[in-house]
Amino acid sequence: MFAVSLRRVSALVVAFFLLQFAYVAAGPTPLEGLDKQARDVLADLTPASSWFYEERSLDKRATPAPPHFVIYGDKYAPGTTGPPDASAIKGFNVFLLSFLLTEGAWDKAYEWTTLTAAQRAAVKSQYAAAGIKLMVSVFGSTDVPTSVGSDPVATANNIAAWVKQWGLDGVDVDYEDFNAFDAGTAENWLISFTKQLRAQLPSGSYIITHAPVAPWFTPNKWPGGGYLKVHQQVGSLIDWYNVQFYNQGATEYTTCAGLLTASSSVWPNSALFQIVASGVPASKLVIGKPATSADANNGYVAPATLAGCLAQAKSQGWNAGVSTWQFPNAGSSWIQTVRASSWPVLAS
Repeated sequence: MFAVSLRRVSALVVAFFLLQFAYVAAGPTPLEGLDKQARDVLADLTPASSWFYEERSLDKRATPAPPHFVIYGDKYAPGTTGPPDASAIKGFNVFLLSFLLTEGAWDKAYEWTTLTAAQRAAVKSQYAAAGIKLMVSVFGSTDVPTSVGSDPVATANNIAAWVKQWGLDGVDVDYEDFNAFDAGTAENWLISFTKQLRAQLPSGSYIITHAPVAPWFTPNKWPGGGYLKVHQQVGSLIDWYNVQFYNQGATEYTTCAGLLTASSSVWPNSALFQIVASGVPASKLVIGKPATSADANNGYVAPATLAGCLAQAKSQGWNAGVSTWQFPNAGSSWIQTVRASSWPVLAS
């Protein structure tokens, strides 16, 4: 009994001095450098409200700087439950489990809940080592929360609770309630929702992205102000936009010129740099494209062509990155090709 107590006291003393050093040095987290016994001692003796305590099951989640290389995962992948092995998506730095709907988790998001705690921890550890954030995408094309009358605050609370429960790095808001945008009711719903979501998932600890279709940034088109109003009101709460430059017409956003500098008269002022001219920072505008022609109705651009578009955009000061729908149709080979002329993937 005495020996055990002595070991505990010794561990606590070591933990105390390391903790003081970490605080003075302003390290990333004050618990870094402590062994398991010291962490356990601190956890046993420290109230959860203290300034240096964090849940031992969660790592501090700093918001990554651009460029962001984002891949959605919704499609069933034989032999893979939940996220793929990190090696399968080498070159990406965000994987989005899709989707969490208002009625609950489906597809890859649901698969994540079927893994054991140990399996989830192993995935998170592998992804962290590879520099990949693991998030959930919500809503998608089948969920229309505004049109069906879902309360934005309650919906945000439920989503945030799910993210915390399942240990994820954040939320991608893939809101596709087109009727609500046509009616002018989407914007205020999204603004209230985003404010509450950020209140529950603080900046610097969790990532929040949105995934609007590009035409929603067209000025003077939408009765409620479109995504320009959303950005004006809550853009500071959104880390970046995974803009969907596809499914908007057979010839929309299919050339570098149409994608980057001048969109068509159908959706005017919705090319990348036209959105920037409307007041959205270039660093927040991730270019979203389907992995293959089968992954969208239209808007597909071959990876090698897309690589050239990214290089052009980068030469003009843009650095946000690219997103794609979806794994396994896109993987390490796809992103290596797309990044080749701008941010080449380094060989391991």
